[in-house]
Amino acid sequence: MVAIVDSGSTKSDWVILDEFKNVFLKAETIGFNPNFISKELIVPEIEKNTSINSVKNSITKIYFYGSGCGVQQNCDIIIHELGKVFTNAEIIVKEDLTAAAYAAYRGTPAIVCILGTGSNSCYFDGKNIKIQLPSLGFLVGDEGSGSAIGKQLVRRFFMQKLPDDLSFEFEQTYKLTVDEVLKNMYHSTRPNAFLADFNKFVVERKEHPYLRKMVHDEMLNFFDYQVLPYKESKDAEINFIGSIAYYYEDILRAAAAELNVNVGQIVQKPIESLVDYHIQYIL
Repeated sequence: MVAIVDSGSTKSDWVILDEFKNVFLKAETIGFNPNFISKELIVPEIEKNTSINSVKNSITKIYFYGSGCGVQQNCDIIIHELGKVFTNAEIIVKEDLTAAAYAAYRGTPAIVCILGTGSNSCYFDGKNIKIQLPSLGFLVGDEGSGSAIGKQLVRRFFMQKLPDDLSFEFEQTYKLTVDEVLKNMYHSTRPNAFLADFNKFVVERKEHPYLRKMVHDEMLNFFDYQVLPYKESKDAEINFIGSIAYYYEDILRAAAAELNVNVGQIVQKPIESLVDYHIQYIL
């Protein structure tokens, strides 16, 4: 059996294929971004999933694509921890951008972007992935992401920048204190996911002019930092993976049109396309 895993900062999608390359089971765990989650939690979280645990000894290969796995040290952490559970498996770990490139590939070169809890971009010609820009994480980078939009919303609420109607609704919805924010920002394992959770509030009200402009400006920020520096951005199709791109698709496309760049497909969850790519090109 072969396991294909797409792991973000919030959750991981698992698909396990049988020896005939048919889908045997699908499962979900929390995200295993080594920058945020303690490595000691990885094994217990996997073992909590009874469906994955029931076939762990039959899995002979794992393709793991993860947020935070752009550095070798983090890849080694994932390989070591997964190896404790899947003792018979060869484990291959690559960063989430590789999964995005594979999932978005339709036979022509393209700029591929991730817009989920975090954000990132690369250029994929079908064989080679060019990463021109580093991923700086939610404190410095992650423009346009769920954590960036959530950060904007929380900051504007506490600094009394939100219009009265939005401020009232935010207060009634979350009853959030400064102490709670600071605790979740500086004393929790997943502060980026904490911020990204506030997108539920924004998505439900995205037609509000104030929020629409806030998201639009954040998307322009994303293009400015993570797309336009690629010389290919003038001609290549720009494809997106992730829930933030999916939920704000109309605003994202409007920002792209303002900059005269061509947005192609937007895929909310890449796991199915990722599996198809493995079946066609890798397995």
